[in-house]
Formats: sequence, C-alpha cells, structure tokens
Amino acid sequence: MNFIADNWMLITIALSSGFFLLLPVMQGAATSGLSPTEAVQCMNREKGVVVDVCGRDEYAQGHIKGALNVPLDQLEANLGQAVKNKSTPLILSCASGMRSKRAQAIAQKLGYEKVHSLQGGLKAWKEANLPVTKA
Repeated sequence: MNFIADNWMLITIALSSGFFLLLPVMQGAATSGLSPTEAVQCMNREKGVVVDVCGRDEYAQGHIKGALNVPLDQLEANLGQAVKNKSTPLILSCASGMRSKRAQAIAQKLGYEKVHSLQGGLKAWKEANLPVTKA
C-alpha cells in the first residue's frame, strides 16, 4: 500500500501511456473500411457503386474508373439523386481516406444499408495498380 501511495505519479504515467499505445489499435478495429482489393470484389460481386467525395477539381485530376462525384459538402443533399437504391453497396473514396470516413457516417444517417470507406483512399488504390481515370 505504501508503494502505491509513494509512487502514484509513476503508476498514473504508466497507465496513461499504455492507454495511448492501445488507442490506435482500438480505433482501427472500429473502422469498417475496405482495402482496394476488397473494394474491387464488392464492385464485381455485389455491384457496389464508388462515390468519390473529393471536390470537383480534385476529381478531375484523377479518380477511380466509374466513380460518381458527389463532393463531401454536398453529400447529404445530392447522394439520394446519385444513388437512389439504399440497399446498393456504397464504396466512398477520397484522396487519403479521411473524408470518406466522414462521408460514411453521413450516408449511414441517410439510410444507406451497406456503406464502406476505401482505406487509404485514392492513394492506396494507385499503390495497388488499379485503374484511375481523369475527367
């Protein structure tokens, strides 16, 4: 008991550093993103639709072949027009995967049943040597 009372600060530092070491692992487990390979399988097997949430200029510079462009700031208003069937699997993409995670929450709020974020975004897609087109 004396040890704990005398070293409470060291024990607090040890516990908090352990928590911060485990935090990225716990956050990674909470995401439901798809790797580029899994995204291709979803597109081929389940007729998944790719929605690029980048801005129009960024989309024009390069995007996944066949992707629809609905910028993140317009997603809530325009996703229903772009993809009418809410049971269609959606694969949301952006440059790095950060905006698509936010877009995933918006699409789920709108009632889409199968919504995925592309892990690593367009960067990971290109690294996997998958087709990219320019507008």
